[in-house]
Amino acid sequence: MLHPKKSNDGVSFRICSVFLFIILPSVGAQSKLVCSHQPIVAWVGGDVILPCHLEPALSASSEIVVWTKPGLDQKYIHVHQDGRLMYQSKNPSYHSRTAMFEDELSKGNVSLQIFNVEISDAGKYSCFLRSLQKEASIQLIVGAVSSPIIQVVSDNSDSVVFQCESAGWYPEPEVFWLDGEGNLLSAGPTETVRGPDDLYTVSSRVTVEKRHSNSFTCRVQQKDINQTRETHIQVTGTRRNKKTDGNEIKAGVLELSRLTGLKELENQGATGEQRECRPTERRGTNK
Repeated sequence: MLHPKKSNDGVSFRICSVFLFIILPSVGAQSKLVCSHQPIVAWVGGDVILPCHLEPALSASSEIVVWTKPGLDQKYIHVHQDGRLMYQSKNPSYHSRTAMFEDELSKGNVSLQIFNVEISDAGKYSCFLRSLQKEASIQLIVGAVSSPIIQVVSDNSDSVVFQCESAGWYPEPEVFWLDGEGNLLSAGPTETVRGPDDLYTVSSRVTVEKRHSNSFTCRVQQKDINQTRETHIQVTGTRRNKKTDGNEIKAGVLELSRLTGLKELENQGATGEQRECRPTERRGTNK
């Protein structure tokens, strides 16, 4: 604007006042969309949250939030617009299995929850905020575990053959046998079967010598999901006896220790009659 002004000497002149406009970036442009940089681990049949938020916090209530899984023919997993889910854009395999935290959208929380996780859910997911043009990705790892079971395959005077089996793993695990001091034992090759549910069943056999108070461990582990399950078995008190018919039989005690504690398989020593040791099942009592 031009303003007239008179100087001390009576000469008038005009001064041009200049308004300086500083253009600052919008709050939305300053915010970043941040998802977990570490892979998220979920269990088959369970629920999982894929954490993702705006930082610094900015309301996403009016945003079009799009979750996708690249690589699928129909990649849209969850499309949230105007406070509701857009079902027509959603992959049918995720129908009724996803949700967002409605009350948290105003705080910039755009995390996605997946229910009843399936093995096929594993992979990379992307979150996209359409109007803010923000995008971030996150990795989901799906796992399944089970405790191994040890069985006696054969039992002779000098050695015992054990078989360890564990069903219902994902991804495919490894099987190891260890002695009482934690040393690896030489065992047969691991047999692996993948079922129609994509879960793995693994089994392995080992032959061990009978010695006083020998204990052995079957360890099944999966490093990708950082999971290990163990079962222990012990052979004690081995000796030979003769019956009246001249046949030699073996007496021994096999004890099985699961994660929940020690389970005795068979103990015939208290009866006075020595029998060949075989594992038995503990059955419930009907009331």
